[in-house]
Amino acid sequence: MANGVENKLHIVMFPWLAFGHIIPYLELSKLIAQKGHKISFISTPRNIDRLPKLPLEYSTSITLVKIPLSHVDGLPENAEATMDIHTKDIVYLKKALDGMELELTIFLEKTSPDWVIHDFAPYWLAPITTRLRISRGSFRVINAWFLAFWGSTDMMLTGSSNPPPTPEDFMVTPKWIPFETKAAFRHHEAKWVVDAVQKNMSGVSDIYRSGATIKDVDVVIIRQCCEFEGQWLKLLEDLHHRPIVPMGLMPPSLDNSDNNGTWTCIKEWLDGHSKGSVVYVALGTEVTIGQSEINELAYGLELSGVPFFWALRKRSNSGHMDYVELPDGFEERIHGRGIVWKSWVPQLKILSHVSVGGFLTHCGWSSIIEGLMFGHPLIMLPFLVDQGLNARILEDKEIGIEIPRNEEDGSYTRDSVSSSVKLVMVEKDGRKIREKAKEISSIFGNRRLHDKYIEDLIQFLEDHRKMANGA
Repeated sequence: MANGVENKLHIVMFPWLAFGHIIPYLELSKLIAQKGHKISFISTPRNIDRLPKLPLEYSTSITLVKIPLSHVDGLPENAEATMDIHTKDIVYLKKALDGMELELTIFLEKTSPDWVIHDFAPYWLAPITTRLRISRGSFRVINAWFLAFWGSTDMMLTGSSNPPPTPEDFMVTPKWIPFETKAAFRHHEAKWVVDAVQKNMSGVSDIYRSGATIKDVDVVIIRQCCEFEGQWLKLLEDLHHRPIVPMGLMPPSLDNSDNNGTWTCIKEWLDGHSKGSVVYVALGTEVTIGQSEINELAYGLELSGVPFFWALRKRSNSGHMDYVELPDGFEERIHGRGIVWKSWVPQLKILSHVSVGGFLTHCGWSSIIEGLMFGHPLIMLPFLVDQGLNARILEDKEIGIEIPRNEEDGSYTRDSVSSSVKLVMVEKDGRKIREKAKEISSIFGNRRLHDKYIEDLIQFLEDHRKMANGA
């Protein structure tokens, strides 16, 4: 193909309405735009307005496109992302996303992009891109083992109607996984899985959405690399018979800006602690954690005796902040040894600080990548979707431990929190975990390795676009 303008791509990015998806899509957009390609980044008005400000270098290459959500009964006003609502209301957000179909179609007809790169949700997109001769890629921000757990494309599309699934069906490793693995859900997690495979008020099941957005796609892009659990990538190709292109782990870069002096204040506190002594605690923006869970986590951190920095950001639900109450006297008792920060924090900077030696995490894939790129052992407290499988795989790799929980209801105790924190951070029996986490940073933090994956992905997109003029 000739070099020059005709070789440059126009790519439409269409992520699911969760910032744990939107931000990786934006980061990939920037990496593609750096190679001279044009990006149209589509989301809702409020989500676009909440994006980090794009550097000036992307002013002509990345266009932010606002498509409003249609009204859906049950979805709170101004709710446009999962962080705005409780988990039980996410089904209404999926229904609202489906209402973007007409305006997205009009946009694609007007702009004739080379590619649409989309998430798991728009199950209705394939006929549109086929009619318009637009190449279609499905970018999954999760890892390969979570996608492989659901089986082949046909299995995802046909679902499980007869007999109805039970939680026990998902508490064992699926038979189509040909190698030894600990990938299975706990009972309290499997209740969610049963709901995910059954049709909901949006008209289809979550698993159907996922299968429909893979069927006949030109490429599945997945945030994984061959150097870590690479056997799952080959399994995905065997299951879906589509090109599976790993994009690497896309480890983020440190930002040197200071948000209104926030980092200066945090750094001053971290500077007061010795090397590797602090456990950083953060459960992401998507987790709705109950008061009893907050209490047990707080008491567990207190009991451990380990210095900690807890980023306890309140969830905003349709304009109202969820109320979070810490145990009486807790902040006074842990003053100096621990701190609870109740607003936004620069997570990557905290993880990069020399005093941090461990990460208590909800096991979202982005957070795992950020922790392991700095070699921090993980204390894992999974809550949603892929997080439980992530914890099983990583514990099996001996780079972290999962906080013990009640199998039926998922509850945990202050003692299980305390003993897990102490094991990973200070005890002799945790030395192997600490050493293995440091070793794995040579993969997770290897920017040259992951830059090469991005280069190969962009080359694939350049080589496999459909040519509207008949090529």
